[in-house]
Amino acid sequence: MTKSEQKSRWLNPLLAALLVAGVQTAALGYMIEGRASILRSGRDVLLKTVPVDPRDLLRGDYVILNYDISRLQPELFKGDTPREQEQAQVYVRLEKQLDGFWAATEASFQPLASAGDSVVLRSLPFAYYPSSSSSSVDVEYGIERFYVPEGEGRTLEEARNAQALSVNIRVDAKGKAQIREIAVNGSPVYEEPLY
Repeated sequence: MTKSEQKSRWLNPLLAALLVAGVQTAALGYMIEGRASILRSGRDVLLKTVPVDPRDLLRGDYVILNYDISRLQPELFKGDTPREQEQAQVYVRLEKQLDGFWAATEASFQPLASAGDSVVLRSLPFAYYPSSSSSSVDVEYGIERFYVPEGEGRTLEEARNAQALSVNIRVDAKGKAQIREIAVNGSPVYEEPLY
């Protein structure tokens, strides 16, 4: 085996490892920048939290959050609903209420156009099962879990269960949301950094 063959034998795995490391770094950077972009330029929306079943309290160092916009009543839905079981997304129009919180005023399985000062929030994909009864639709938006420093979740859980916890989110133009701030009785206790 010549020296150039030995050199190329070691060079190929090295180039492959560098390529894989570069792709992984780029993917991680893309995910971080996507989140930071929403926090930097999205619209602010203040949401009320609702109590969660006590069996789901703190699992690890995060707090489970549930919102009154997580359960959508049938009368909110406009347009066609899927007739068969399918993977679906819901678009929810939020409008600011007199108390400063935002509430769902319209929902659809098709994208909603911008209107006035409202914000359109997009749910995560979920398995939709049509029902003969007119029941509510439970959705998640990717903002149902908030990580806290170790041992600090109990205070937020107690505030959440007492309905004293509010969450300020930012929503981008595509309807994707990120938690920006957590407040107890209107006073901020956690603010999410951009990076």
